[in-house]
Amino acid sequence: MNFDFSALDTATYVFIGTLVFAAILVAFIAAAALATIILIGAMGLVWYTAKGVLGGLVHGINFAWDRLVHHAGQVEIPAEFQPQISPSTGSYSRVALRDS
Repeated sequence: MNFDFSALDTATYVFIGTLVFAAILVAFIAAAALATIILIGAMGLVWYTAKGVLGGLVHGINFAWDRLVHHAGQVEIPAEFQPQISPSTGSYSRVALRDS
């Protein structure tokens, strides 16, 4: 059985060409959508990892600071600090003012 393409009308060629062009567009859009889904998933994984690392770092710093403050609060100082008397006679310390 021989199929003669010369028997097809121009409208049939246009219709088939339109279907092929539509199939190419659908394939392109599907590939772009799949790539977008993959990139969003990958960036979500990167964001989750960065959030976990930075959250752990902040938690570690807070934990270390809490232990340091707790330890500093437990330390007893062997001597009392003596208050130092200010050498000034007024409420402000002595300042040499040349231009006044």
